[in-house]
Amino acid sequence: MTTKGPASKCPVLTTGEGAPIARQHALTAGPRGPVLMQDAQLLEQMQRFNRERIPERVVHAKGSGAYGTFTVTHDITRFTKASIFSKVGKKTECFARLSTVAGERGAADAERDVRGFAVKFYTDEGNWDMVGNNTPVFFVRDPYKFANFIHTQKREPASNLRCNDMQWDFWSQCPESLHQVTILFSDRGIPATLRNMNGYSSHTYSFINAAGERFWCKFHFKTNQGIKNLSCEESAELIGRDRESHQRDLFGAIERGEFPCWTLKVQIMTQAQADEWSLRTGWNPFDLTKVWPHADFPLIEVGRMELNRNPENYFAEVEQAAFKPSALVPGISSSPDKMLQARLMSYADTHMYRVGVNHHQIPVNKPRCPVMHYMRDGEGATAETYASAPNYWPNTRAGTPMPDENFLDPAWDLGQAVVDRYDSTQDHDDFTQAGNLYRMFDDAHRDRLTTRIAGALGDARQEIQKRQLCHFFRADEDYGKRIAKKLGIDIEAAMAGHHAAAGA
Repeated sequence: MTTKGPASKCPVLTTGEGAPIARQHALTAGPRGPVLMQDAQLLEQMQRFNRERIPERVVHAKGSGAYGTFTVTHDITRFTKASIFSKVGKKTECFARLSTVAGERGAADAERDVRGFAVKFYTDEGNWDMVGNNTPVFFVRDPYKFANFIHTQKREPASNLRCNDMQWDFWSQCPESLHQVTILFSDRGIPATLRNMNGYSSHTYSFINAAGERFWCKFHFKTNQGIKNLSCEESAELIGRDRESHQRDLFGAIERGEFPCWTLKVQIMTQAQADEWSLRTGWNPFDLTKVWPHADFPLIEVGRMELNRNPENYFAEVEQAAFKPSALVPGISSSPDKMLQARLMSYADTHMYRVGVNHHQIPVNKPRCPVMHYMRDGEGATAETYASAPNYWPNTRAGTPMPDENFLDPAWDLGQAVVDRYDSTQDHDDFTQAGNLYRMFDDAHRDRLTTRIAGALGDARQEIQKRQLCHFFRADEDYGKRIAKKLGIDIEAAMAGHHAAAGA
């Protein structure tokens, strides 16, 4: 989708080296991925984006953390051989960091924003990081858009102020964001506390069982404290007297022995089910902007996570905690989700820049199992796991680490995939699930939702307002009408614009 005029009127987009860019879409094997590492343009953009800030995180800068324990309560070994889930009753130490996304380290906790939900499980076969959010979907599905999206949530270059025009300009040209936008401006947009929100992997991952069978899966952490949220008025009042409300609440609750806990549940999809569901609905099961309906793929209970110990030093343990989707363990693997494929590199690369190449040796990040590898030196190296051992492989030295094919993942059959830069906005239904969510709300909730959206969208240029209204109308006519009315835009004209855009 583009709103630009003829190319001759605009400068040509280039790489950092000045080479012209033909399409700004990820290079993938087939329209549904996975992403190819040869996509130097994408890698350059992500690596450059990861180095924009010193020293705070470029996203999720404001966060709170705590240690805890995960306990298996139900057997899922038919789906995965992951040691963490090997038997009912097994306990695994973990560390969670819960955060806002857009704000800087000094931002208020109770702002309207998505919340990060990251958990590091110190399993006996390595660290597994579940890096998700408190929403089951995200704003974009193409990794090329991620850095650009985050820029719209930060500060406008000239004024250094947050800018609704910049935000809605992006969203109005990315209809896939509508589902997440609806969640963000709904009554769940401002969690009352970090204890009173769910956590989701959002991405699709894969389970691999002992027989080498692969299952697609999504992770859901359901709060046992109950969902609680703030209204705009309650949020404003709370921020006025306590900008650290989330931090204070979580730390205080654990200090008092009121340990928050979440029930981990998973959704499971076989490849045959993925093919059938995709054919029936037209939705890609690896699309980060979509959910898997629970009626089709019910939640399966797995275990219970309890946070029961506060850090002793915030900087050493919370600020230096490094979570990355690439921290996977045998039995838990990735999927063709394009955004996940990019994050497998991007997050690890960010930590190498922000915390250092040996960030995994910092105590909060350090695995609780033996670590054996041939990676050496770099800033902050301790050499405690390898000392004078060889730094190369293959070698003929006795007792040195060797690969073990028992941990080999089953192959992916990509078929006759065609490598190209596929437009992530084409041939996608980005409106049905957003409309379904809107229709789930009662009338009062719809009124609050559309009032909040109109309040923020009203700061954008009118051309942006009208473009975004078309997306609301496509999701649900009432959704569009209410926002148009609150913006003071003629509803009939707005609907005519919607029908003209839909027929284009």
